[in-house]
Amino acid sequence: MIIFDNHLHLRRDGRFLDAVKDFKKAGGTHFVLCQLPMVELVIKEKSYNSCYQETLNMAEEIRSNIEIDVFVTVGPYPVDYLRLSKSFDRKQAIQIMKQGMDLAADLCEAQNCIAIGEIGRPHFPVDEQVLNDSNDILFYGMQKAKDADVPVVLHTESTTPNQCKELVEMGKKAGLSANRIIKHYSPPLIMKDENFGLMPSVLASKKNIIIALEKGTRFLMETDYIDDPRRPGAVLGPKTVPKRTIEFFENGMITEKQINIIHKNNPEKIYGLNLEEK
Repeated sequence: MIIFDNHLHLRRDGRFLDAVKDFKKAGGTHFVLCQLPMVELVIKEKSYNSCYQETLNMAEEIRSNIEIDVFVTVGPYPVDYLRLSKSFDRKQAIQIMKQGMDLAADLCEAQNCIAIGEIGRPHFPVDEQVLNDSNDILFYGMQKAKDADVPVVLHTESTTPNQCKELVEMGKKAGLSANRIIKHYSPPLIMKDENFGLMPSVLASKKNIIIALEKGTRFLMETDYIDDPRRPGAVLGPKTVPKRTIEFFENGMITEKQINIIHKNNPEKIYGLNLEEK
């Protein structure tokens, strides 16, 4: 079976290759390596080029050492705005982040990456100016994704139906269809009247996946593993998606057909991939 983790971070000072080996040993076959925030490097270089390249280098190292499929997403992390605006000013912070969107789109067009992300807004309360600037940067990113014909992966405050509606409407203004908007760290908002057509990437807790499966199969599964030595296993460990899927299958809580839709068909449709069993 194909088992796909839609959102996982890795770092060289973390478990890195060992985390990928754990994912594979548990039954994982494909995953999305989402660029880890590297704001210090961005401040130093006033550019996202080096941190994007580091993420691509890590993916290539994984492919060279482990028989597994890894896909990459890159984008200016929303919280970077706060540090960039303090180190420079808000106008330069916006410029650096929009240039980061340009570069991410170029990498997608060159087929080095499959989406722009994670981008969006800080996940905690911020003042109105920060929110407005973040929305401006996000809208620009959506426009670049539309031009590059790729999805966006969104990092925002806690997900609600109203927020999903807002994000879909923003995408529509940018020319980006709802099914090209992936909501990272999503609760099980699976129905169209809950998500307004965007694609929920559901955090793979047992409770979340049970609720999601009761509603249907139009979702992705993710761990949001952050590979931080100070927080082992956070947010969820790299084994979680394969272990959860296989456990549910063995207990009759999910069928092979449902697994195929969630882990193969949905990623293929959203990202334009052709996934093959390992």
